[in-house]
Amino acid sequence: MHEVLKKIAGIGIIPVVKLDSPDQAVPLGKALIEGGIPVAEITFRTGAAEESIKRLTAELPELLVGAGTVTTTDQAKRAIDAGARFIVSPGLNPAVVKHCTGKNIAVTPGVNSPSQIEQGLELGLSVLKFFPAEQSGGLEMLKAFAGPYGNVKYIPTGGVSVKNLADYLSFDKVLAVGGSWMVKPELISAGKYDEVTRLCKEAVGAAMGFELRHLGINSPDEDASLAGAREMESLFGFTVKQGNSSNFAGIGFEFMKKPYLGKNGHIGIAAVNVERAVAYFAARGIKTLPDTEKRDSHGTLVVAYLEVEIGGFMFHLMKK
Repeated sequence: MHEVLKKIAGIGIIPVVKLDSPDQAVPLGKALIEGGIPVAEITFRTGAAEESIKRLTAELPELLVGAGTVTTTDQAKRAIDAGARFIVSPGLNPAVVKHCTGKNIAVTPGVNSPSQIEQGLELGLSVLKFFPAEQSGGLEMLKAFAGPYGNVKYIPTGGVSVKNLADYLSFDKVLAVGGSWMVKPELISAGKYDEVTRLCKEAVGAAMGFELRHLGINSPDEDASLAGAREMESLFGFTVKQGNSSNFAGIGFEFMKKPYLGKNGHIGIAAVNVERAVAYFAARGIKTLPDTEKRDSHGTLVVAYLEVEIGGFMFHLMKK
């Protein structure tokens, strides 16, 4: 997979931006970065696109800038010359795809049928835009595609919002989602960049979907672990479930059979996608402990501990 697409996968959300003036570009880019979504797809729906891409790439190097609604090779050339690092098209135009791949630029053309997916595969692509997503059958359609086209990943765009993005992102064939709800033209034209930042933070929160799952308590030995779990059962009626390395009281309290990570124990946090959650924390300077990472039979990361401790407890990420 192209390195740019790997970065997009780590972010999980691509704001689809329509700008009427290049003067809006940098303030909008700063709002996206502040909101935790350092990527922008600048659409070629207006004459401001080319200059906007130039300004963003020059002034905000930390922002991953691409071009959207690219329908011709001329537009692709202009976008790439302006500094676009990825190209997005509403449909699959072989000439546009070949122009981009020939220059080692990531390109995700729009598809919504098996024939179009096969055309993309024939062109050497493994990541495609699913457009218009909701109108084309949504998540259920993508799940149907996964059977015959198991190696393809998608970027659903069209009808995706903060209300349903977590559903899409929980599916392992979805690389990221695209949308414009956090960068509505009326917000940009009114200069309401603080609102753009707020909506971005809301979207990131929904994409991560962090939830408290359990409290892991370090016990000195197996007897103390079982005694602690049984005491919780006696007090609150939480049924004891004995395991190999720990004993649970209900689903919320885990008593380790011997001291594990964290001075006092760990806190289990569920996420929509652990791989994306790891990238989210890495961008904030928080790493994971490599020895704690576990993957399922498909190679998907499902468990990882963060290299951070608060109040004597470390944090155990797990897939919902």
